Amino acid sequence: MHDFVFFYPQGHEAHYELGHPERPDRVEAIRTAMEHAGWWQEFPHLDPVEVPNDILKAIHSPSYLNRLEIFCEAGRRFDADTYTTPASWKLAHNAAGGGIAVTSSVWDREAQSGFAITRPPGHHATADQAMGFCLLNNIAIAAEFLLSEKQAQKIAIVDIDLHHGNGTQDIFWNRADVFYASIHQSPLYPGTGRINEIGQGEGEHTNANIPLPPFSGDTASVTAIDQIILPLLDRFQPEMILISAGFDPHWLDPLGSLLLTAQGYGTLVSRIDGWAQENCHGRVAVFLEGGYDLDAGAACAQATVAALTQRSFSDPLGPPRRNETPAWETVLEQARKLWQL
Repeated sequence: MHDFVFFYPQGHEAHYELGHPERPDRVEAIRTAMEHAGWWQEFPHLDPVEVPNDILKAIHSPSYLNRLEIFCEAGRRFDADTYTTPASWKLAHNAAGGGIAVTSSVWDREAQSGFAITRPPGHHATADQAMGFCLLNNIAIAAEFLLSEKQAQKIAIVDIDLHHGNGTQDIFWNRADVFYASIHQSPLYPGTGRINEIGQGEGEHTNANIPLPPFSGDTASVTAIDQIILPLLDRFQPEMILISAGFDPHWLDPLGSLLLTAQGYGTLVSRIDGWAQENCHGRVAVFLEGGYDLDAGAACAQATVAALTQRSFSDPLGPPRRNETPAWETVLEQARKLWQL
């Protein structure tokens, strides 16, 4: 078994719009950081698999997939934030296929854990709408692949991006086989992810949101993991954990103000991995979502891989330049009461 595996999105540079924050440099900064650490050369790189059509259509509506292909062919925008190029259709499928490759490798015990550097990102893409820089919901597709093709019964998705993963929540809202949990800044785009959004029907109580106010910092997120998310994982008992890893909670990121450090981000991943080691054979796969400061993305990526491979990490960027505020304590108390923790 390999300790770790990567997926790198070959040709991703063709998905590009001048001046847009979701740009190829994000991935290249991560790759450079991995090279400097010696990990890029040490761990295997997986090729994307072809996404089965039935899996794709279980997550996204046929009408949306048809519309996405047409938009990509024309290089049209879906909205003010979400662009396409003629290469985006293939690259979106490659990202989803790379996520499946990493997830399958970990599930099959060919690797202990892995990092799918999925670009374009995915967690804002709903069943029938591209938005928030996202075209296909990579992590939802991987979860569906495990459930449909690998006979998994329960999968957990833990989203630690700055923004709420509204697309992932929407896709699994009524389902009991996927537990979705998100720690995110609020108020902020896309405006979803309130504490009382807990799922519906068969999916009731399989959706948990921790909307943290700005300037919450490391302590808030780590406490949310320890006191809310991990106890809920104890209840749900998933067979594998998929992490939506946006690096935009970092204090340097231009799109938010959660004030996480790279060291704190690594602690979040380490806590999740520790639970997985004790409860689901250590099965963890990480998917790249957001993160728009290149130095922050590189440092958080290093912290993530270090946490999953039990390697040392020294935060090159240090703490934020302003103090954290304690308003998050009220949010966590509300969440504890809601979930009876």
